Amino acid sequence: MVSKRIVLKFPHRLVEQPIVCKMVKDFDLEFNILKAYVTPREEGLLVLELRGSDKNFEKALDFVKSLGVTAQPLSKDIKRNEGKCTHCGACVPICPSGALVIDPETRKVDFYDNKCIACELCIKACPPRAMELHF
Repeated sequence: MVSKRIVLKFPHRLVEQPIVCKMVKDFDLEFNILKAYVTPREEGLLVLELRGSDKNFEKALDFVKSLGVTAQPLSKDIKRNEGKCTHCGACVPICPSGALVIDPETRKVDFYDNKCIACELCIKACPPRAMELHF
């Protein structure tokens, strides 16, 4: 079983179609929506984590591409600049995924990038600007 994060860009004509539902049902995939910007009659953007067999994952990507949806791997990552981080904890309560937590023993902020959903909230909350966006 594979788990991959992808970005789907929907043209306006497909925004109101149940494409993710079809991916789940027809290709036996599990999904977690990480971020979504969908506006009727405009382009939609969906960041998903998909889990399933590698074969079904590839078939599902072929399906969405055949409809005119752009599919690409999630290529932006949030990184912490260790030299700038003061471990103030301002980022911890704002993080919706639990990727930033305070270690109760050291009182330092731990960053678990595998939990990060690239929502970018920590970037705005970080006073010393230690959280950075990389494409």
